[in-house]
Amino acid sequence: MSARTSHVFHRNARLQPPIAVKGDGCYIVDADGKRYLDGSGGAAVSCLGHSHPKVIEAIKRQLDAIPYGHTGAFSNEPMEKLATHLAQAAPGGLDKVYFVSGGSEAVEAALKMARQFYIEIGQPSRHKIIARRQSYHGNTLGALAVGGNAARRAQFQPMLMEATHIAPCFSYREKRVDETEEEYGRRAADELETAIQQAGPETVAAFICEPVVGATAGAVPPAPGYLKRIREICDRHGVLLIFDEVMCGMGRTGHMFACDEDGVAPDLMTVAKGLGAGYQPIGAVLVDTRIFEAIRDGSGFFQHGHTYMGHPAACAAGLAVQEVIRDDNLLENVNRQGAALRRALEARFGNNANVGDIRGRGLFMAIELVADRSTKETFDPARQLHAVIKREAMERGLIVYPMGGTIDGRHGDHVLVAPPFIVDQSHITELVEKLGDAVDAALAA
Repeated sequence: MSARTSHVFHRNARLQPPIAVKGDGCYIVDADGKRYLDGSGGAAVSCLGHSHPKVIEAIKRQLDAIPYGHTGAFSNEPMEKLATHLAQAAPGGLDKVYFVSGGSEAVEAALKMARQFYIEIGQPSRHKIIARRQSYHGNTLGALAVGGNAARRAQFQPMLMEATHIAPCFSYREKRVDETEEEYGRRAADELETAIQQAGPETVAAFICEPVVGATAGAVPPAPGYLKRIREICDRHGVLLIFDEVMCGMGRTGHMFACDEDGVAPDLMTVAKGLGAGYQPIGAVLVDTRIFEAIRDGSGFFQHGHTYMGHPAACAAGLAVQEVIRDDNLLENVNRQGAALRRALEARFGNNANVGDIRGRGLFMAIELVADRSTKETFDPARQLHAVIKREAMERGLIVYPMGGTIDGRHGDHVLVAPPFIVDQSHITELVEKLGDAVDAALAA
């Protein structure tokens, strides 16, 4: 089907993508029978691949029972069970779960919760949000406003609420040669202290960040001690800490929650993507007990809501996904195959003059492309190297997640890889071989 005959408003209005007709484990098959290894889980979504029988059967059973019941009137069994599962696994005091349909909705809900919490406890002056440059928190207007990607924000700027953005924690790009990783992490975190003081501590509601940065910078982990320092600063000033784990959470980094590796718990956490693994649209906000109780014991009603929140079939899918991850010990496979993926990437790209950094955690890895490895100079953005790599990879039957604007929304190119948790060594080998060939072809173009 050509772009001119399709009535779908596709992401790229000039292109008609292949039509996916079948899922087969870690592969997607298009209408022409071509097989694609899903090396990025779409956008770090499909953590169980595309045909897991237990998840599909759970959805079918729920549809046979009841497909929908509005949460303004009813709860439902899979929503209750999934909330219990998440609350029992969550760090800190995250004991309540608010379900939505995706990551952007989760971020919008978390921002509103932060604001309403301070209304409920008698601190109405707290309304400001602090975030980081080169972050991504979603495409709805509130989430886009706190996101720090300049290119994504630019044309919508007049419509966005005000938010303060501090520097990211990005060792490859920001650490000085005279600093240790820990010293750099402290310096980066202390920008939050400065921003809170400048805004007026009594006006700041929350700080939001991705524990491991996803799409906009490419699997960037925090420096040692950074998140603990952030937690200390928030606690000292009474500011809520929101972790956006929409992309990096739910097992992707080898821990059920990415922040577990750093030993830090937030006040609010957003999750999505790997929560339902793409089998149904679902997201959630994990909420600290004191925030829930402030609303329960105050007005009693969170002034928010969506038609499909807590959807029974979506929650059934999410519960089945999480049970498979637990019962099949897939976090062990994430760590084992994540180590294999890192070794394979280092073997293939470690001596490549145009690969400046290989980074990430678990099955959440990225390579950053540079024109000059010694200076870290980027390629000309007009070259659209990331887009060429994506095209070359697709031609070879590989799906990866390349992005441009790694540094400032305009300059820099990286490729994110986030394969399903069910991958084995043969998938890792195929992924890295095809990615290497795609990068070589793009650099030669």
